[in-house]
Order: sequence, then C-alpha cells, then structure tokens
Amino acid sequence: MRSHVRLLVVEDEARMAEIVRLALQRSGFIVDAVSLCADARQALSRSVYDAAILDLGLPDGDGIKLLDEVRSRGDSIPILVLTARDAVEDRVHGLDTGADDYLVKPFAMSELIARTKALLRRPGGALGRTLCAGNVSFDTIGRDVRVGDQSLVLPRREAAILEHLMRRVGRVVPKAVLEEKLYGMDDELESNAIPVHVHHLRRRLLDSKAQAEIHTVRGVGYLLVELKA
Repeated sequence: MRSHVRLLVVEDEARMAEIVRLALQRSGFIVDAVSLCADARQALSRSVYDAAILDLGLPDGDGIKLLDEVRSRGDSIPILVLTARDAVEDRVHGLDTGADDYLVKPFAMSELIARTKALLRRPGGALGRTLCAGNVSFDTIGRDVRVGDQSLVLPRREAAILEHLMRRVGRVVPKAVLEEKLYGMDDELESNAIPVHVHHLRRRLLDSKAQAEIHTVRGVGYLLVELKA
C-alpha cells in the first residue's frame, strides 16, 4: 500500500535525479523532482511536502542559499542535503544553515532511503508515531487522540484532517491537499465536504479545551495554531 508521504527532490544531474526518484517511489513515497532553484521555490510555494532532498550544486544558484531562504521564512520542512563537497566545514555550514541531515556523494541508495525515513520519523514528521500540538496528542498507530489526559473520540475523516494539520503545525495545509488525502478518485466529493469536517473538528477541539485551534486561510486552506496555556 502506498503512503501519502510526498517528497521534493532537487537535483540537476538528470541520471542521479531519476535513480533517486525511482528508488523513493519503490519505497512507497510520492516524489516530485526538479532541477533548478527557481523550480524548487515554485514547487515549495505551490505544494505541501513532507520532506525535501536538496543537492547543493545547482545551475541557477547555490542550494545553501535556497535552504537559507526556506528557513528564513519559518518553514520547518525536513531537508536532507546531497553534495559532492566532503569538507567538514561545508557539512557544518549546511547544518548551521538549517539542513536536518547531510549525505556526501557517492552514497548508497539504501542509506538515502533510511536517512529520509529517519527524518520523517522525528516528532511531527510524516512517519512519526505520536504527534503533539499544545495539550493535544495523537497516537497515529493506535489512532488515539487525547486532550490533556482525556480521550477525544473523532470520526475517521475528522481524525485524518487533525493528523495532517498536526504534522504541519504552523504551516498552511491547502484544502486541495486534504481533499486529495481524504478522498479517493472514485469518491463523490461535495465542494463543502472539507469545510464541514473542519467546522465539526474545530468545535470538538474548542469544547474539549484544546490548546490548539484551526484557523481558516481564506481561499487557501487551514492552519493549526498552538495556544499558550
């Protein structure tokens, strides 16, 4: 069964990009691949990715600059950097700029996949087991949602929406992404289906005194914000 985890690969060497893309797809990921900084900027602004794999040597700019731009605007997307630069100073600079992990070329594809999964298993990551936002916790394996020490029972689709919002706390999740993740191609989807689910979920969180609330970004999607206790 394929996962709904979506990755962005930024690599200008066509053969390497294709090898990485196919290996990740075989591991069950949805993968978009681009070869330029400009295309990566556009992809990151247009879609929600669970992680990015970024080559530093790109034709239209340095990947470090792109990494710095992403972090400067507060985007916490996990980023694994690929590079032919094996000097310790280069690796330290990349990590200091905001890279989550580093892999020097040439590398084994099995290691790339293992490191990508490790990033996604971090707290809040797309493969992470327990998600937290304010006093709300979500065991994604047992599907158990709790507010403080109280259990919160949610219908399946409301639970799925909460999971996707909790995996991207502080980041806008487009309505179209929720539709894509919650409904199959053959499902009949009414235009107000997601807003109705969000409305009910928002009410349940409020009634349970959750320290997290859902904001609507008009015309775009939804944002889960942690509240101060």
